[in-house]
Amino acid sequence: MAQVFGNEVPRRHSDAPTRKAARYLVVIESGGTVAARLFVDTREQVAEFDASTEEVTLMTRGLVPAIGAAGPEWDQALAGHSAAERQSARVFTLDV
Repeated sequence: MAQVFGNEVPRRHSDAPTRKAARYLVVIESGGTVAARLFVDTREQVAEFDASTEEVTLMTRGLVPAIGAAGPEWDQALAGHSAAERQSARVFTLDV
């Protein structure tokens, strides 16, 4: 007889590896809106949200952005953006 008093015993947590921490935050304007896009070190996008949120301010506090994401390392990650949008993008390297 179980001694859990009618409550189900919690199941074992997954042992799957966790996703890498975000390394880059790109703030880029597209179609009149400003988006914040998070990338891991391989330039794979893991999140996208409105750049006017408080989280962007908190993540970038004290960081100096690189202006422009026109380098070849960003070609695939920002393929949907024009050259002008990429040139004016702000790229923050996050402390992880």
